[in-house]
This record gives sequence, C-alpha cells and structure tokens, in this order.
Amino acid sequence: MAEEHDGGGSTVRRLQVGAHLRALRLSRGLSREQAGYVIRASESKISRMELGRVGFKERDIVDLLKLYGVVDQAEHDRLVALAREANAPSWWQAYGDVLDTWFQNYLDLEQAAELIRTYEVQFVPGLLQTDAYARAVIRLGHGSARPEEIDLRAGLRMERKKLLDRPDAPRLWAVLDEAVLRRPIGGREVLREQIATLIEVCESPSVRLQIMPFQSGGHAAAGGAFSILRFPHEELPDVVYIEHLTSALYLDKREEVDHYAAAIGRLFIEAEPPAETPKLLTHILSELDAGRI
Repeated sequence: MAEEHDGGGSTVRRLQVGAHLRALRLSRGLSREQAGYVIRASESKISRMELGRVGFKERDIVDLLKLYGVVDQAEHDRLVALAREANAPSWWQAYGDVLDTWFQNYLDLEQAAELIRTYEVQFVPGLLQTDAYARAVIRLGHGSARPEEIDLRAGLRMERKKLLDRPDAPRLWAVLDEAVLRRPIGGREVLREQIATLIEVCESPSVRLQIMPFQSGGHAAAGGAFSILRFPHEELPDVVYIEHLTSALYLDKREEVDHYAAAIGRLFIEAEPPAETPKLLTHILSELDAGRI
C-alpha cells in the first residue's frame, strides 16, 4: 500500500486548493460574498472552501476560476485536477472503521510533510514503534477491543511507518524524555526490542533522535508532547499537532506555531546531542538486561 500513498491525501489537497482560491480572490479584490453569489453559495461556504474544510464541486471550481480571471489553461487544468484529488479517498480509508475523525487529518498531513519535529514524554513516536510495542500501546487505550480490532489498528501504525522508507521520506527529528525508555510498555522483552530498534534507527539519514535525561531537570516543553509538521508547499503553513485522550488540537496561526517552534528549538539544545543517543540507548538496554528496569 505504501506505493499507493498520494503524498498527502485529501486534507492537504483541500488546503492547497483553498489557499489558491483565496489568493486568486484577493488578487481580484473580491469579497467572499461576491464569490459566493457566483456559485449560489453563502459567504461562510466560501470561507470553508478557502480553509480546506469541505470538499469541492468541479462546477464551483470552474465558475470561480472564471470569476477570478484565470485564463491560462494549464493553471486552470492544474487547479481542477487538484480539486478532483481533494475529493478522492485517502490511503487510510481501509482502516476507517478504527480511525477517529480527529486523527484522519493528521495522517494526511504526516504523509505530506517534509519535516516532522516531535517531543514525546510517554510513548515512543508512532513512526518508530515496533509491532509488539504498538500493540501494547493500543491495548492501553482500547482495553476492551477485539483481537481483530487490535490487528487493524496495529496494521495502520505499521503502514504509517513505511513513510520513512520512501525515497522522498520526510526528516524526523524527535526528542524523547528518558521516562519513555524506562517505562516497560508491554513488558521488558517488548521494551528491549523497541530500544534495540531505536538504536538501529539512529543510523537512518532521515531520522535524528535525541534523549532528554532525567538529570536535566525542568525544560522548555514541560507542558507535554507535541509535533510540528512542515510541508514542501509554499501556501501551507507549519502545523502544530497536540493529541489529547479523545481529540486533538491543530494550530497553524503564526504566533502559536512560533511559540512551539521556539520550545522545540530549546529542547534540541537542552537534550543530549544526537551523536550520544546510541550510547545512551545501549546503556539503558544494559540496565534492562540486568533487571534494573
């Protein structure tokens, strides 16, 4: 399935189309109300379209492009094609039965990112989890789930990991609190396999892994885990993703993103250097083998 991933999916395509439509409207000095009149829609619908929160009717796109004076046929065809792609199913549709709606957008954004910066305080990041570790994490949150549901959720997580094997894989820069590596999720053998896998991951040119040791005391991101995604599309701003127990928060306002970017920047400085990570992981592994974890 990895070869079929579309580099972002419907969420990113909607954001791209919406951003283009807004830029075109503003360049013509038209209000949302004026644009809505042409396609027999309300001002709020134009707003939702421009924010990428709804799908697109091809007729609406064609009428808006005419209103906005897009006469270049190649540009016209490109935007219409993008709108069609925005309405196409995303790669994760096969897992829809076990996917929360608030997480679906993240999967599209993750596939489209060129840089993912993340800080974790409880679990190994999903993109770096082993199958056994992932299943243990899933059971914590879905203790009453049937075995086939656990299999499907774990399969989704393993499918996500293929992102890092793509020729155009995004760079993943992760900081893990030391507690993540000492919490025996799934038992000591599961944790051992996970830490051994992280040691191997350190060799990947697309992954930079750092550890925030206990001895560092307080640090810049004491508030909890978060991720920042950056995209290779000029019209798409960075997005901060913060996951809660039953929902998630997506932030893209400049001042909010800048606050989190500054926090993770300080984490990169305060955590142990990436070159030290294999040694630290090996030390924790030896403690695990000696029964001290």
